[in-house]
Amino acid sequence: MRAALKALEDSLKNVLFGQERVIRELLATAVAGGHALLEGLPGLGKTLLAKAFAEASGLSYRRIQFTPDLLPADVTGTEILENGAFVFRPGPIFAQVVLADEINRATPKTQSALLEAMQEQGVTVGGVRHPLPEPFLVLATQNPLELEGTYPLPEAQLDRFMAKIAFSAPPRPAWVRILSEEPPEPKAVPGLDLLQARAEADQVVVSQPALEAIANTAQLSSEEKHLRMGLSPRGAKAWLGLARALAYLDGRAHVDWEDLRGSALPALSHRLLLTEEAQFEGLRVEQVIQDLLRRTMPK
Repeated sequence: MRAALKALEDSLKNVLFGQERVIRELLATAVAGGHALLEGLPGLGKTLLAKAFAEASGLSYRRIQFTPDLLPADVTGTEILENGAFVFRPGPIFAQVVLADEINRATPKTQSALLEAMQEQGVTVGGVRHPLPEPFLVLATQNPLELEGTYPLPEAQLDRFMAKIAFSAPPRPAWVRILSEEPPEPKAVPGLDLLQARAEADQVVVSQPALEAIANTAQLSSEEKHLRMGLSPRGAKAWLGLARALAYLDGRAHVDWEDLRGSALPALSHRLLLTEEAQFEGLRVEQVIQDLLRRTMPK
């Protein structure tokens, strides 16, 4: 599947200019079997990337615009009375790629309906469980600056996302290309099977020193004075899964130190939360993570 994934990556680069890191992190998350929180200012291409990824992957796609009046049934679906019997009508979550646009604008009850589906791979309506299609990938977007009228995701719900992918402004050469070129419509990559790619990525070998480095980082994070909470076992497994996926995408049969470093920020930045004192001092969680990596990994 690596050749098909390389074709998918090239296709996405022709749609979203100057965001190579973002595209690679999204592919790693998909290969690792997780969900991604896309964070960035409006207009940087979050929605464009999600739609292009689904089309180029040949996966079904639905977009849900999260608003304060959105109800859980608007996401999961509901039962309606038809010909004297209740019939389940699936909601937009029944797709392989679901874009939860501006997830922090919906109420906590609606957010929970989506996040339960992410965790359980299914929804329960009227006492009946309805499984979601496979592969199933939720891409949620949020604006990191605009907080008025929003409901920030609590820590337990943030932890359901394998990766937080931070969008930044494109480099200058990409600006010129954005202004002068119209990106082509993405075409489905033939032969791509995401489930098979996941099975192949699971075969990537992780050495004992790499496992110990993750464990040491988790232990140090729980003792770090600038953090409110340390890394959980689920967070550590998400980090390992992303590192495996990055190694697989690069054609390596084993995880190396660069894979661990490259996957650390997307896997940990939304899980390790700064104390109020650290925020007052102007520290950023990325700085704390880099300091932890310097203490647990060789140069």
